[in-house]
Amino acid sequence: MDELARLKWQCRRGTKELDFLLNRYLETGYLVADEAERSLFIELLELEDDELMGILMGELEVGGGKFGAFAVDRG
Repeated sequence: MDELARLKWQCRRGTKELDFLLNRYLETGYLVADEAERSLFIELLELEDDELMGILMGELEVGGGKFGAFAVDRG
């Protein structure tokens, strides 16, 4: 299984919202991201769904805020 297929599988979560947000990033941002951002995204995928949703919605800060760049811009 190639890297993108494996990551796509890991982006399948318990809610449609998480699936949408993670797959959207994978299909658009991941392909142009540098190695550091790619590593951070892979680390993000290791989190539990409730933490992940909090981070992506900008309601939870984990790891000193290192995942803040992945939060949805509500502005």
